[in-house]
Amino acid sequence: MTATTPGVPEPRPDPAPTVGRRRPRVVVVGGGPGGYEAALVAARAGAEVTLVERHGLGGAAVLTDVVPSKTLIATAEWMTIAARAPELGIRSAGDRDAPGPFEVDLGRVNARVRELAAAQSRDIRARLEGEGVRVLAGLGRLDGPGRVVVAEGADAGTELAADAVLLATGARPRVLPDAVPDGERILDWTQVYDLDALPERLVVVGSGVTGAEFAGAYGALGCDVVLVSSRDQVLPSEDPDAAAVIEEVFRSRGMTVLGRSRAASVRRAGDGVVVTLTDGRTVEGSHCLLAVGSVPSTRGMGLEESGVALTESGHVEVDRVSRTTAPGVYAAGDCTGVLPLASVAAMQGRIAMEHALGQAVTPLDLRTVAANVFTAPEIASVGASQRALDAAGTRYVTSRLELARNPRAKMLGMRDGFVKLFAQATTGTVLGGVVVAPRAGELIFPVTLAVAQRLTADDVAHAFTVYPSLSGSIAEVARLLPVRLD
Repeated sequence: MTATTPGVPEPRPDPAPTVGRRRPRVVVVGGGPGGYEAALVAARAGAEVTLVERHGLGGAAVLTDVVPSKTLIATAEWMTIAARAPELGIRSAGDRDAPGPFEVDLGRVNARVRELAAAQSRDIRARLEGEGVRVLAGLGRLDGPGRVVVAEGADAGTELAADAVLLATGARPRVLPDAVPDGERILDWTQVYDLDALPERLVVVGSGVTGAEFAGAYGALGCDVVLVSSRDQVLPSEDPDAAAVIEEVFRSRGMTVLGRSRAASVRRAGDGVVVTLTDGRTVEGSHCLLAVGSVPSTRGMGLEESGVALTESGHVEVDRVSRTTAPGVYAAGDCTGVLPLASVAAMQGRIAMEHALGQAVTPLDLRTVAANVFTAPEIASVGASQRALDAAGTRYVTSRLELARNPRAKMLGMRDGFVKLFAQATTGTVLGGVVVAPRAGELIFPVTLAVAQRLTADDVAHAFTVYPSLSGSIAEVARLLPVRLD
């Protein structure tokens, strides 16, 4: 028996393809994390693998999304650290009050962002080709479950027969009818890396993960930022306590946060932009960044004609081993809508190819997926959320410890953040956790292990931690859990 993952259908018991003595032929459409990880698995298993990608290896994750944005955020992080320098007794020569002055050369920052993305893409190509994967340039379209045709690229016209196909076509930024990016003043998140100077005033529309990350990063780089949030709180999908910390930090650093405000339109106005809200108010800025979600790249690819069912939102329907409704066709990544994380896409791709090639697999389990929001401080979470536990009527206990109490955090001048754990009320089994801290994405790993291995709060509490260390707060918060064994 396998645990059921909410929102992901159970696997259908149809067999893997049989090809006799011939090497199985695998075609992967899309070169993002789901695609290239699947291609590597298939190649190592002895399959004849062809990968079709139209934009560049690594996909949006490497070229326009995860790698570029986190590189920009890493640069902004240094500015955040520098702001704490006077408190730690550090000042610049000749200035008794400030550690600077520091100036951001955004043109150079973005050039480095593009260089790193291109280098990562080259590394992926070298790895694939080193494993014997054939890489074609173009748009792959299904022409029936076992056939892919390459269009709109250097290898257009190539026809590929396949025993198994993996769709990893990703997603693209959502565009509002009255807020269309122009690449100059009105931007989506793929276009910001062409800026050669900091915006004088950046209006960010959308306060989900992407909007919050970019708003925080540009604010740290020295930009005047206005964040337009349609919800009561920024980061509405995150732990409410964590989101409250981030919003408070944003405001304390000078960001204007407009809650319960929805953008109706964005238009150019001379050398700037005007964002009109649904209540009639207007917000002026030099630039506008649209971060209002994404849509799957699935239309016009012959999917439905080949028997691949799509949801109303256009996502590919998959089960827990990434099978679609068409025989021999699998899908992974953002085009499936399961969870928009590169780590999940990669896992889906690996599971899909192992299953397609007849290997034993463990179906996807979202319970153990760790996620991170790269704000400053970061928010990392794993396992069941407090909302989910409440909705399910689970008997649980929780404890929270402020980061400011941690001795290592005091030494580093860190004040904002906390560690929070949830455990089953009677057994003490760790059900989930949230960390809000600088580098929370690193600190969440022991909580991930606890959730994945079904450790108890007592197990975590009695594990040794370094003193002083930020991870010490995880053991300490476990000791605070009020577990009562029946």
